[in-house]
Amino acid sequence: MSVERRLLEAPAVEVAPLLLGGVLSHTTADGTVSVRLTEVEAYEGVGEDPGSHAHRGRTPRTATMFGPAGHLYAYFTYGMHTCANLSCATPGRAAAVLLRAGEVIEGVDLARSRRTTAKRDVDLARGPARLAVALHLTLDQDGADLLAAPYGLELPSSPPASILTGPRVGVSGAGGDAELYPWRFWIAEDPTVSAYRPGRTRRPVA
Repeated sequence: MSVERRLLEAPAVEVAPLLLGGVLSHTTADGTVSVRLTEVEAYEGVGEDPGSHAHRGRTPRTATMFGPAGHLYAYFTYGMHTCANLSCATPGRAAAVLLRAGEVIEGVDLARSRRTTAKRDVDLARGPARLAVALHLTLDQDGADLLAAPYGLELPSSPPASILTGPRVGVSGAGGDAELYPWRFWIAEDPTVSAYRPGRTRRPVA
């Protein structure tokens, strides 16, 4: 079913599991690619979540996280990858859901042409950087409304049979604590879910 923006105007930890099984699409001049979301991570706002980009307040980079809901928060990581997030919560309260992985269900050939290193179709959007490439979501699209053309977001008519939770991938420090922040959500036994890896422990600065 098509998403009503009001459903996304909630904390990220509430929105994240609702997205599992949902479909995000992007239409370009080359065609349409649609991805069924199988893995997501929730990130909250100022002072609430030490693993969030918005933890210390609003910056030009994180402006999209502060609303309105339903927009693309895109950021560059490791100097080479774009990651795609869906903003949520009410305007002024930062929150977003990282779109970690999914299954390409439309436009497989187009996704293959973008992800030429993928050896299997199951790997086309298996991981946040791969998902962004398959859907052609780029840094210069930050702030785009994912509920309006040329994008589209639909929620599943019924939730997946089994949803698992755990610590977020690659998040170090308190934000990666499995008990305090089990904010990674994924569809159980889905082959497109990415592998878990803990965050790197940073050495103290002398």
